[in-house]
Amino acid sequence: MAVKPSVRSIMTASVSCVLCVFFLSCAIRHRSNDENFIGSRRLSPSLVKQGDGEAAPESGNSAPVAVSAEGPITVTVEQSILLSLGNNRALKVERLNPAIRRASEEEQQAVFDPVLAAELYRSRDRIEKPAGFGGEKLKNESYGELAVSEYLPWGTTVGLSLSTDQTWSDLYSDDLFATRLGMSVTQALLRGAGIEYNLASLRQAKIDTKSSQYELRGFAETLVAQVEEAYWNYALTRRQIDIFLESLNLAEQQKAETQEIIRIGALAESELAAAEAEIALRREGLINAKSALEKNRLQLLRLLNPPADNLWKRDLVLLDLPMVPNVTLDDVEAHVQVALRMRSDLNQARLQAQRGDLDIVKTKNGLLPKMDFFIELGKGGYAGSFGRSIGNIDEKSYDVLAGLSFEYPFMNREAGAKHRASILNREQAEESLHNLAQIVQVDVRSAYIEVNRTREQIAATRATRALQEEKVRIETEKFRVGKSTTLMVAQAQRDLLSSRISEISAVTNYLKAIIELYRLEGSLLERRGIMAPGGEPVVLERRTGGDYR
Repeated sequence: MAVKPSVRSIMTASVSCVLCVFFLSCAIRHRSNDENFIGSRRLSPSLVKQGDGEAAPESGNSAPVAVSAEGPITVTVEQSILLSLGNNRALKVERLNPAIRRASEEEQQAVFDPVLAAELYRSRDRIEKPAGFGGEKLKNESYGELAVSEYLPWGTTVGLSLSTDQTWSDLYSDDLFATRLGMSVTQALLRGAGIEYNLASLRQAKIDTKSSQYELRGFAETLVAQVEEAYWNYALTRRQIDIFLESLNLAEQQKAETQEIIRIGALAESELAAAEAEIALRREGLINAKSALEKNRLQLLRLLNPPADNLWKRDLVLLDLPMVPNVTLDDVEAHVQVALRMRSDLNQARLQAQRGDLDIVKTKNGLLPKMDFFIELGKGGYAGSFGRSIGNIDEKSYDVLAGLSFEYPFMNREAGAKHRASILNREQAEESLHNLAQIVQVDVRSAYIEVNRTREQIAATRATRALQEEKVRIETEKFRVGKSTTLMVAQAQRDLLSSRISEISAVTNYLKAIIELYRLEGSLLERRGIMAPGGEPVVLERRTGGDYR
């Protein structure tokens, strides 16, 4: 018994299909806010520690740092960080990468977008036959079609179309309008089937976007570390210049005292040469310190990049001076565990391993033969006008087409090679991840050792400086009573100068060692109260045979 579907059942099924397609396409689309903001935020003391074991004070979102158009730029360490995050040109370049990656993500989402198609044409055929066979005949045709289709994540392609065909000819006197409402469904049964396969490319694009956010976080963390180190380097050279100036004044005083003793005849004139040589040596050190100061100034200005027309001519006034911070480190294992969770490069490597899992899913599906099931349903109406032909769609005319298509290349070597390569790449990514985890542990443990070394150096250099001060005092007293020489006094003063510079350098090195430890463990932004993408550790999802475990 023949099945004669009614137009109502066809239209109901078609409309339901279109609505389903629409809602599915809306569900699969990804709408995200700007997740690439980098700046100050209010911290939760329960999540972030300033010094190990010590909660960070809460701080609200800082207003943009105001920089005067003229005169020196006066900043603290915190203000320097905020300036660089808002103005550094290299960071502006890096911040575009997630947006670029997100464009690729939207490109993969577009695969599942509905497609609207329309076609309209008109044709004319002139047929000339010999006399006795009908003579010349004319045939005219106008055709129009409107269709919407969409590819679904299950490997299903659905379509809905409405078409009309108008023909008129000398062969018959009346125009004929044929209108058809049709629906088609094509379902992949083997290759191309399954939501895991069809969403794999989209998931890889999302992983690429997320990976770029972790890359941006790592860059921002490195920038903050560079800014802090440049800040302390500039402060160090400023202090070194002060020390050299004080030492130069002391050497000049020693020369004047030597000249006075020579004048009264208590000292040979040859002793003056040692005093003058020491003054020249101090001036040489002062020149080198001023040159280093200028280089450090330019480096810090480039990192901060405050809005100014005469950027390279601006001077810098630092409000924070190098001081020993009150920091108590946790056990080194605690820092290692933080690094294994928070290091941006490690999280990127985990994402790449997940991406490799998706490659296995895609290439495994490619091993299957291609077999699709297809069905087309249509209802037609015929009449002498377009309007009546639409009304006649509810008549008995209909068409049904269903079947299977099959395709499989002999040996299928290309798909097999791609699948083997994806498995090997995934294995390589896992080994690289283990190797990187070892490198991270070495980095953090070495930085931890350096922090302890520089902290101990502070006490050692402070004790050395105190002894050198006493040595200078003793040598000066001996010189005044004629029991020492200008050379011995100059040598003592030179040792004092070196010890004073070593002391302030030890403090600065300790500050920079702490910064480097926090950077290598991936916690520097959190400790500085900076919000940045990629703050959540990546949990590596393992797959077996292409399926989630």
